[in-house]
Amino acid sequence: MKDMVMKKTLLCAVAVVALSGGAAQASEGAAASPEHAMPELNWSFDGPFGTYDKASLQRGLLVYRQVCSGCHSLKRVAYRNLTALGYSPDQVKAIAGEYTVMDGPNDEGEMFERPARPSDKFKSPFANDKAAAASNGGSLPPDLSLITKARHGGADYVYGVLTGYKVAPEGFSLNDGQYYNTVMAGNIIAMPEPLSDGAVTYEDGSAQTKEQYAKDVAHFLTWTAEPEMEERKRMGIKVVIFLTILAGLMYAVKRTVWKKVH
Repeated sequence: MKDMVMKKTLLCAVAVVALSGGAAQASEGAAASPEHAMPELNWSFDGPFGTYDKASLQRGLLVYRQVCSGCHSLKRVAYRNLTALGYSPDQVKAIAGEYTVMDGPNDEGEMFERPARPSDKFKSPFANDKAAAASNGGSLPPDLSLITKARHGGADYVYGVLTGYKVAPEGFSLNDGQYYNTVMAGNIIAMPEPLSDGAVTYEDGSAQTKEQYAKDVAHFLTWTAEPEMEERKRMGIKVVIFLTILAGLMYAVKRTVWKKVH
């Protein structure tokens, strides 16, 4: 009996030492693990009754055109879709006309450039993916059409990346062409910080800060990924109301049919 107690005591001691060692390693790992802080903002499109803020969408388009479009494409969005942001057909035509696209072949069998039309998709900054990667140190800038759907966190992720540039902590190793970002996995990003206060001029009096730019362009990219969101939510509310009324009617019918039985 005494030997059994001694064995159990020894096993307990070993377990405690093992757990302590594991806890210490976990603590060390936590201290050494990269920072990964995802912000959580309140968006006008959140919730079942959420809608897009057209003023923010227009500002976000401006930020995309003046900053992001130099590297990132919007291959799934046509200029004519901008009428959903509150632009008139003439304004959309004017925006499209600021760009030239390759078309053809013509009657001589040659390709030619022409002003973009509202029916054209947003012009890509590079001729192809190979050219895009070659111009960005071998890293292909992602198309932003569906970025808020493709990344966990959606608009919060986009905002977090754009505002998450920090000075790398002491001892954190970065190679040439790499930058420290608190939201990126591993805290390393190949894109230089794109936004800075005063970089884009807003004519509606909104704050011209990095944080406001990031919020507006994240709002805009949420729309590009899901332009039908408002209609989907309206339809969902109608369906819920219809099903609620139908359930009430069915219950009333059931009470009427089974009343005689009782």
